[in-house]
Amino acid sequence: MDHPERLGKYRITGVLGEGAMGVVYRGFDPDIRRLVALKTIRRQPGDAGGSAFESAARFRNEAQAAGRLQHPGIVSVYDFGDDGRVAYIAMEFVDGRTLAYFLGSRLRLGDADIASIAGQVLDALAHAHEHGVWHRDVKPSNVMITPQGRAKIADFGIARFENSGLTMAQTVLGTPMYMAPEQFTGRAIDHRVDLYAAGVLLYQLAAGRPPFVGSPEVLSYKVVHEVPPPPSSLEGARSARFDAVLARALAKDPAQRFINAAAFRDALADALGHAIPGAVSPGALPALGDAYAPTERIPTGVQAAPPPTGSGLTGTGLTGEPPTHFEPEQIAAVEAALARHVGPLAKVMVRRTARQCPDVPSLVAALAAQITSAAAREAFVGSPVARGPGTGTGGSLSTRGSLGSAGSSLGGGQRTGGTGTATGMTPPIGVGTLPVSDAWLAQARQLLVTHVGPIAGVMVKRAAERTRDRTALIRDFAAAVPEAQRAAVVAELEKLG
Repeated sequence: MDHPERLGKYRITGVLGEGAMGVVYRGFDPDIRRLVALKTIRRQPGDAGGSAFESAARFRNEAQAAGRLQHPGIVSVYDFGDDGRVAYIAMEFVDGRTLAYFLGSRLRLGDADIASIAGQVLDALAHAHEHGVWHRDVKPSNVMITPQGRAKIADFGIARFENSGLTMAQTVLGTPMYMAPEQFTGRAIDHRVDLYAAGVLLYQLAAGRPPFVGSPEVLSYKVVHEVPPPPSSLEGARSARFDAVLARALAKDPAQRFINAAAFRDALADALGHAIPGAVSPGALPALGDAYAPTERIPTGVQAAPPPTGSGLTGTGLTGEPPTHFEPEQIAAVEAALARHVGPLAKVMVRRTARQCPDVPSLVAALAAQITSAAAREAFVGSPVARGPGTGTGGSLSTRGSLGSAGSSLGGGQRTGGTGTATGMTPPIGVGTLPVSDAWLAQARQLLVTHVGPIAGVMVKRAAERTRDRTALIRDFAAAVPEAQRAAVVAELEKLG
């Protein structure tokens, strides 16, 4: 696409990332003579519908939410503008990597550094909450880690102001893996959804994996009904230091969670046994490679550069559109490799997980963490697409230079429609395709309400947005209910007219 040379007074010097809604540029402010990041939202010809209005409203919401906050742990917003072609936000240029990058590299930190990252996030959330702002999408890809070990929260696109009219009522907002039970069930929410998400983040840091994994439908059931195992009970666990803190942070009932971010942080310090460090210790992130190498100077024009932020890589939500920062061949190769172990669910898993990963190695690592069978997980990690260049039969798939490590490539694989199943998932039912009607979906929703409660409506709606194939829908719905009930649910769904 054609990139502008300027946005308002800001000179464009590079591209940091590109997503479905717009581009994030590196820019230069000539008045203050500082680097900035310029996040843009595209205007398509003829855009006048509700979705375009909502996207623009959320974009302005991000500028207003972050713009009223001044805290070292929050990415600062300097300016909001509109040049007629795109709207843009000028914000602090952060030199660093997202926490998702480090989690994807399987880096394990010590207890003090885990507490440092979580404590810094909680400090920033405390400031936001004191000013009446709830982030509502706290997750590793929205947390930047600087070379100095400082954490900064970004992307307030779906933030809510207390007593604000911009609430997107009756809409499921956020990233399913980090959403609190009340967000799935449609109950009233408050600042404690951010504390729950911070608990999920802390769990990932302590356990090396999130508390729950699976499709949005499976996640919604688990988050509402199941209790995650304490990190100390998982394979490779090193301590039980944070178990009690996490049990409270991830409580199903908001009233049983910490009353505010400060109380959460105090409990974290008590569990650590001493004051929480203000930054990650030097040398604690040894797997950076050239992640913090200075970006080359670009005298003129627009060139791609490795992204120091994850804000331009992905959107949020429950749809399964291909992420735009990967080549289609890359996504196809990873889907094919994963399908051998989880079946048709691979397509949805890859496309959703890719939204939080900057490159293929990170994507493979994040997907591996979602495979519950140890044997299947090891087989996937050992597949050609995960091992790297020169090992596949389909050639190599180079990552885009602007969004991955320079020169990295992954062995391709022949795309297949593997029919393996993930542990605990219902195997494919029948063959062929049989589209369902709206009436069938309404009956399925009523049936599922008796098994999973009010979240059935969200499950059916989201599943129908992905496919109308009866076989695929029955399989997905069955996977969302307790295993003891699956056979009965399948039989009931198959009887629907």
